[in-house]
Amino acid sequence: MQNEAFLTTQQAAGYTKLAVSTLTKKRLTGEGPAFVKIGRRVVYRRQDLDEWLERHRRMSTSDVGEVGR
Repeated sequence: MQNEAFLTTQQAAGYTKLAVSTLTKKRLTGEGPAFVKIGRRVVYRRQDLDEWLERHRRMSTSDVGEVGR
């Protein structure tokens, strides 16, 4: 994790195609991707964003996945 580049909340929102407010709400509710908090600063690892997106991948809108079962 030492040499990784971190993304700000705004950058992570752009990367995931979510609004900053949506990503912030998901972080507050525990539904969002893993993040790192350094003091008051919140940053995201690209790998954590990719893993979170993969876990939410669906093949159909009726596919609720593991969370909804």
